[in-house]
Amino acid sequence: MAGIDFGTVRIGIAISDPDRAIASPLENYTRQGLEQDATRFRRLVAEENVSLFVVGLPVHLSGLESQKSREARKFGKWLEAITGVPVVFYDERFTTAEAEQHLLGADMTRKKRKSRLDKIAAQILLSAYLEADSGNTDSPGALED
Repeated sequence: MAGIDFGTVRIGIAISDPDRAIASPLENYTRQGLEQDATRFRRLVAEENVSLFVVGLPVHLSGLESQKSREARKFGKWLEAITGVPVVFYDERFTTAEAEQHLLGADMTRKKRKSRLDKIAAQILLSAYLEADSGNTDSPGALED
């Protein structure tokens, strides 16, 4: 399983262990165009045996979706189409802020924190999904297509 912190420039990627108990940050992928992005995500599926993508859905505090939500949904549909791996969307409110707080607690430069932010946000998203879900896509926070 892979968690995706969607961005138009960078995408944070986290993966779970085979037992779906632990989420670990994997990488920040800098987007390079549809063809190269498709190659990267197909390779990710093969290398990490990804059976489900959990794509973070940025929603407003009210729960309403935003323009970024629509972009994330479009990306998720594309990701499922090019990899053949199912995609679920999960409420990602506060994941970036939480990731920033974790990184601020570490003694590292601003540049180092920024270089890790997206993959840590993806890890937090995937961890929340794993805790709430245990394999059920109707978990709290799972958002409909």
